[in-house]
Amino acid sequence: MKKQNFKAYLLSALLVGMYSCNSNDDLVTDSSTAVSQFKVINVTHHDGQPFSTGKSTNSTTGRYVANPGGGVMMQAFYWDVPAGGNWWNTVNTKITAWSNAGIGSIWLPPVSKAQNGPFSMGYDPTDYFDFGNYNQNGTVETRFGSRTELESLITKVHAENMQVYADMVLNHNSGGQLENNPFTGTQTYTNFTSVASGKFPRTSADFYKNAYGNNDEGAFGGFPDLAHVVPNVQDWLWKRADGVGKYYKNTMKFDGWRFDYVKGFAPWVVKDWNANVGGFSVGELWDSNVNILNDWANNANSSVFDFACYYKMNDAFDGNNLNILNDDMMWKRNPYKAVTFVTNHDTDEIWKKELAYAYILTHEGYPTIFYRDYEEWLNKAKLDNLIWIHNNKGTGTTSILYTDTDEYIARRNGYNGNPGLVVYINNSSTWQERWIQTNWANAQIKDFTGNSTWFPTTQGDKWVKIQCPPNGYSVWSINM
Repeated sequence: MKKQNFKAYLLSALLVGMYSCNSNDDLVTDSSTAVSQFKVINVTHHDGQPFSTGKSTNSTTGRYVANPGGGVMMQAFYWDVPAGGNWWNTVNTKITAWSNAGIGSIWLPPVSKAQNGPFSMGYDPTDYFDFGNYNQNGTVETRFGSRTELESLITKVHAENMQVYADMVLNHNSGGQLENNPFTGTQTYTNFTSVASGKFPRTSADFYKNAYGNNDEGAFGGFPDLAHVVPNVQDWLWKRADGVGKYYKNTMKFDGWRFDYVKGFAPWVVKDWNANVGGFSVGELWDSNVNILNDWANNANSSVFDFACYYKMNDAFDGNNLNILNDDMMWKRNPYKAVTFVTNHDTDEIWKKELAYAYILTHEGYPTIFYRDYEEWLNKAKLDNLIWIHNNKGTGTTSILYTDTDEYIARRNGYNGNPGLVVYINNSSTWQERWIQTNWANAQIKDFTGNSTWFPTTQGDKWVKIQCPPNGYSVWSINM
């Protein structure tokens, strides 16, 4: 419900014909009322630079060009994509359109051969160097295709001047042969000395429990748990010139990494990988606690998925209380290490996705688009518009201008000559209007979503009245 004083304001506005945004009556009173309703929260404090993946995307030949607002990532798969070895080809056909839409990078599922062979989504890895070119685990190709098709996809991504990230499963392995395990006194499936590639041979000595201890930070699903403290494991994963990390980067030409289940091992593993291999990195730390996310990101020298933001959006939009968006999130705590998302292959809880995408694509961090949201479930034209807004207007630090249970208004404060924006999200069933203070004096502004047809002019003190459609959003900036 709205505050009583604002109801009174709307009634008086109606009586004197104030529903036109171009009315100049009682402007001082209106803006003064707005000032008293909410104290502006300056959320982030930095020089305004956008999120960076650490690699230049400026090019005279490629399609995708770096933009003022930073990048947008596409998660280029979902759980149980069609089997049959054609997924790499399917994604290949999308790359040019994604580039044209302003998507700067794609995240692929695990690319190496896994225990479940032609049916595996890759999260049960057997041979890190089998990209669909060896006959093992009942197949030559992976679920997604052949090595040749993967390399063709990566080449296409780079031809469009985009980046491509590999999903790295370093916590556990699967598909080894039985061996006598002196550390457990039993037989375990920990013999990986006969993998078809002949690379990264490993035995029970490379998995917990072993000579180094009984366990690390976490095991997953009963799979053999890699012991990253073992020199052989470190050598083959990130130290050797022909090891996993450097082979993926230098031979397969991956630009970065999404690390799976980082709760299962200490952050120094990712830190050492990044120091030795390089490239963009983001960890999947499934936890809503911002302190845990931020500590891990700092200790791992890596970005992290903003699960705090994810769960707050779910509570705010689906729980009908946008005040929750005032709560702490990783992008607020550390915007240069926060990767935001609305859905992924593991979790799909947010019902009001359009509002959630309007949120992450106008706020700080590195926003991720989910394949099925973009290609199947949501309005692609609306997502393309939000991507354009993010790339061209989503600049600078963030200030929250107003919240209540069903309204949220925030301002991006601009950077390096770019004017920034004001985003208005309305979770109610009726049109809403607010007086807010912009970054711009005596300037005509417009809603770059087209949801509002107003073209108001800000006052000399930068105040202006804007509107937002029911169960929707509007994004305002200088009309230029």
